Amino acid sequence: MKIVVCVNHVPDTATKIKLSKDEKTIDSAGVSYVINPYDEFAVEEAIKTKEKFGGEVIAISVGPDQNKETIRKVLAMGADEGIHLKVETPLDSFGVAKLLADEIKNLNSEIIFFGKQSVDYDNSIIGQLTATILDYNCISNCVVFTLESNTVNAESEIEGGREVIESELPIVITTQKGLNEPRYPTLKGIMAAKKKPITEKLVNQPEPKLELIKLKNPPEKNPGRIIGSDASAVTELVKLLKEEAKVI
Repeated sequence: MKIVVCVNHVPDTATKIKLSKDEKTIDSAGVSYVINPYDEFAVEEAIKTKEKFGGEVIAISVGPDQNKETIRKVLAMGADEGIHLKVETPLDSFGVAKLLADEIKNLNSEIIFFGKQSVDYDNSIIGQLTATILDYNCISNCVVFTLESNTVNAESEIEGGREVIESELPIVITTQKGLNEPRYPTLKGIMAAKKKPITEKLVNQPEPKLELIKLKNPPEKNPGRIIGSDASAVTELVKLLKEEAKVI
């Protein structure tokens, strides 16, 4: 069984982001990059599936040279090999999904794990787009996953509850926090990862469906103000929430 896990290399959420002069990219100077946090749940579930059923885990990432750092971490966690689909300029969601789908089709993998979203653009759509291009079944926001033979039983987190879903391979699973507890790379795993192969492929970028016009920082928040320190302030607070903030 070939199990694919798709991972992204993203800015650490604790890093302060500055925009480049062209206002279409971020200034990478001083920015720390990490594996996309939601992808760690995908990696853990892929490795657990391999441990139960055998086979191999293949990590795929689309992006520039720096993405190899994330692939190497996935190898240290327990994946068997990596594939780096190298592109130098950012892609829209369709472009990323198209490249991933083409590679997955070549691998003939029937089970693919993604994080539910990437914390850089937060589009929450790459897994679903990839499944659509491949014509695979798809379960999103997965918090419970079991595989028996060719049948998948899962629970998907939705607003106010969970969906219980049964499906069949081939399938794309996008993972949510709560599905598992990702393992830390061990020293043995880190050393072993240095010998595991990462295949680099220069790929032709698909024609974009979207054009990025401009990035901009969110507006600064207005400073808070104190309207009182006892019960006498309640009436004024309610008035401001209703007439000024318009939230009630």
